[in-house]
Amino acid sequence: MFPINNYFDGRVVSIGHNGAEGKATLGVMAAGEYEFGTGSIEIMTVISGTMQIKMPGEQKWREYKKFESFEVPAGIKFKVKAGEDTPYLCLYK
Repeated sequence: MFPINNYFDGRVVSIGHNGAEGKATLGVMAAGEYEFGTGSIEIMTVISGTMQIKMPGEQKWREYKKFESFEVPAGIKFKVKAGEDTPYLCLYK
């Protein structure tokens, strides 16, 4: 079976799988603001809508749109804002 992950009282839900590119999750983030921690390098791709990201030590939010990707280093906490329900793909390295 595919593992299902629920975060923030079900406001972020993802389904995990191991594919040709390695471990990945496909999820949906409800509109809102969140803080995530990483255990490994993560490459996130916005599938629809937009996400705003703020990495540690940064003052400004960076916006990513449909089919744009960004990399998050291992061992950090970063902030995410979704203005609408936003699906995403996350690859773990």
